[in-house]
Amino acid sequence: MKGSFKKPAQFMLVLIVAFSMLLTACTSNNNKAANPGNKDGNNAGSETPAAPQEFRFTLASEPPSLDPALMTDAQSSIVAAGLYEGLTRLNTKGEPENAIAKELTASEDGKTYTIKLRDDVKWSNGDPVTANDFEYAWKRSLNPETASEYAYMLFYLENGEKYNAGEATADDVGVKALDEYTLEVKLYTPAPYFPSLLAHYTYLPVHPATVDAAADWAAEAATIVSNGPFLLKQWAHADKLVLEKNPDYYNKDAINFDKVTISLVEDENTVYQLFETNKIDWIGAQAGSVPTDLTKQLIEEKKAEVTSVASTYYYLFNTEKAPFSNVKVRKAFSMAIDRQSLIDNVAQANQQPAFGLVPPSIGSEGNMFREKYPDTFFTENVEEAKKLLAEGLAEEGMKTLPEVTLLYNTSEGHKKLAEAVVDMWRKTLGVEVKLANQEWGTFLETRKAGQFDIARSGWGADINHPINFTYDLIHPKSGNNDGRYNNPKVQELLDGSLVAETPEKTIEMLAEAEKIAIQDDMAVLPAYYYTTVTMVKPGIENVVSDYAGHIDWVFGSKK
Repeated sequence: MKGSFKKPAQFMLVLIVAFSMLLTACTSNNNKAANPGNKDGNNAGSETPAAPQEFRFTLASEPPSLDPALMTDAQSSIVAAGLYEGLTRLNTKGEPENAIAKELTASEDGKTYTIKLRDDVKWSNGDPVTANDFEYAWKRSLNPETASEYAYMLFYLENGEKYNAGEATADDVGVKALDEYTLEVKLYTPAPYFPSLLAHYTYLPVHPATVDAAADWAAEAATIVSNGPFLLKQWAHADKLVLEKNPDYYNKDAINFDKVTISLVEDENTVYQLFETNKIDWIGAQAGSVPTDLTKQLIEEKKAEVTSVASTYYYLFNTEKAPFSNVKVRKAFSMAIDRQSLIDNVAQANQQPAFGLVPPSIGSEGNMFREKYPDTFFTENVEEAKKLLAEGLAEEGMKTLPEVTLLYNTSEGHKKLAEAVVDMWRKTLGVEVKLANQEWGTFLETRKAGQFDIARSGWGADINHPINFTYDLIHPKSGNNDGRYNNPKVQELLDGSLVAETPEKTIEMLAEAEKIAIQDDMAVLPAYYYTTVTMVKPGIENVVSDYAGHIDWVFGSKK
């Protein structure tokens, strides 16, 4: 998932967990009602009414969309976590737990799921949430007219990809409401991690009548119809969003915050001052950032906590545009930067240099992906970089590097990193690269349109599996492959991984695809594997950074 700071990671889930383990996790009825955060809940039986609980944090930019079919980024998903409820939710460790799904039953071959839904879930307008709402939502995301960037997350469904490509009809797609509260899902291949995928926002339901009534239904607080723990009461664009506890939420006893105020603040120094003056309760995990020049000091003083997360910071090359259509030029730019220097002198949050896409925290104890498949794809080598740059430019018929711009989304942290990288290229390669920045929503549109030479990017885990960093980022059909990298061999491996005979073979094929993409093609320029730096006010409990480095706030509480 794209993040403004970029989504980091929650510790280890399962690499490709045994199907039975995931199914058990999903069907255990381990709903959040037993969440420890509820201990300070409604004060049932208390003579004195509990004081209203408000939680306050910031986002660096406005959510580009709160429509589940159109969301792609961390800002949107953080807000959506409070507004919507899907069949499952991932807990802080990244494990799937039942939400609207009351019972999931898989066929012996793992290709058909029968999902029984709760019958006490309501939309914010009072209508019941039914199996038909899920069928409608999934087919809508796959409909090519919707133009959902994350449609490929639903390609696991039988005929899902064909419908998205215009080669099948909606009726052919493997999802069907058998009755009001029973959903049948047919997959074209077994996916042991399917219960985790069900927690992704592309699998969220929507209210059909609302969607059909207005294309921009999710753009204002007054028109959004949602089904989650909170209701969107105010959306003052470019200023703040205010959410209030949903009194009709089926699991309302697990919700402790009565009000959540999300201020939209881009400048990191302003965010820090808001925290210091007790105007917000939290910084970190995509919900505001500690200023880079204070990070090291705050960590040393133990005022801030740093945690490794499953997320990668990298730069995209526009592989369809010279000179970065040339692999030697891409390799030269990647080999010419000093990643540890960037970490020590700019980022300063104990990040780890990245030479691949899949972060070290992907996997489970004793079965970590990077331990088995280290990212030894290339080394930093200035002299080799100079040689490759000269050869690459000559192959393109260029004597010197043409005008090149590095684009980043507005943020003091991204700016400092970009300035440092450009300075390294100037000193090592003798080239000048311009800098440009754009507001988050505009930046995403520009990058999606391929209107860049080099662009900042970051990716955090949607599920704890390497497929989320390979298929999502380097498959030519992925809506998140903004550099438009395309190698038929890599596509063949990634497609093959979905139908491999064993989970081990799947991992092996994903590892080979990543190796080709980075070692041979330098599809992107990996910079470092994220950490997240968090600060939290006393009294705030059960608000944490999840395994992917997003704020997990929905079931928190305040003393």
